[in-house]
Amino acid sequence: MTAMPIHRVGIGTDLHRLQSGGGLRLGGVDIPCDKSFVAHSDGDVICHAVIDALCGAAGMADIGEQFPDTDPQWRDADSILLLKTVVERMRALGYAVVNIDVVVHAERPKLSGFKTEIAARLAGALGVGEGAVSVKAKTGEGMDAVGRGEAIAATVIAGLTMVAEQE
Repeated sequence: MTAMPIHRVGIGTDLHRLQSGGGLRLGGVDIPCDKSFVAHSDGDVICHAVIDALCGAAGMADIGEQFPDTDPQWRDADSILLLKTVVERMRALGYAVVNIDVVVHAERPKLSGFKTEIAARLAGALGVGEGAVSVKAKTGEGMDAVGRGEAIAATVIAGLTMVAEQE
């Protein structure tokens, strides 16, 4: 038997509306802002998209099945803790994170000064080096709900690996 690496890729997306009232959490980092997410948990669209990308790559149930918004225990949940839980479940299946590529779509606030901190926070939760996490920020160019400042979205691709015995 020879150990052969198995590579899997998953994609995740999330979008939350914004409301008046300060404070956003993105990638586990508190961002000063005069808006906040309309959400059952903390609304962290980056963490939610990372979770779904990991779940997709590992063949696991999506975030809504694992942490349903109908369950009061997830009310105001810290999404970094949800992410760590998913990472533990994924590792129990034999998978390891290779890399995460994040695109956050937000008109405001400007996120350029927070991308490094977000990448470091995600890397810590994923148990990988900071070089394995890429975070990019894009605006909506004044179009759609993101461009009008009514919502923030994230798109994530996750790469996983597993070593399996093959004959």
